[in-house]
Amino acid sequence: MSAETELQPTFYNYKLLKKVMLPKSLISSLVVLPFIWLAAEMFFISWTSLFYFLLAAPVTVWIQYVMSRSILILTSRSYRKRWYFSRSLPWIGYMPDQHVAYSTYRRVYLNSAWIGCLVILILIPWSPIAFVLSLMFWHAWLIFPRFIVFAVLRGQRKDGMIKITNLDISYYMQ
Repeated sequence: MSAETELQPTFYNYKLLKKVMLPKSLISSLVVLPFIWLAAEMFFISWTSLFYFLLAAPVTVWIQYVMSRSILILTSRSYRKRWYFSRSLPWIGYMPDQHVAYSTYRRVYLNSAWIGCLVILILIPWSPIAFVLSLMFWHAWLIFPRFIVFAVLRGQRKDGMIKITNLDISYYMQ
């Protein structure tokens, strides 16, 4: 190899196949939904549901983080630089930071969804009903935006790359 090619950076060429902007109404509804759920829980179950609701949020985020990271450790070798913990709506939780294979994204979130449901089901006999319902709500609330990606990319090839930002979902082929 010549010294000239060794000094030049490597560029990956991706062809954009689909780009979907997230509607602001989706983010607004995601902000309002926890308040509606909390009011319903407090009205139908008990005022102590407030404490269970507040406790269930970080527990659910932690469960999903552990599941997602464990799946990445088992299936991918170079995930550390590509994934980070997001605190912005609608992508709260462990998310890809740059282009990531769509198959990896699907594997991580489909497995996180059903394993998270199993963990919640296991907790039913030992937990108050308000806590279990709050766990179910937060699990669905956190997973829902990730499943929007599946709905948006339905019909696309599974061997592409995705890039998710706060405002849009982009699907690329190499």
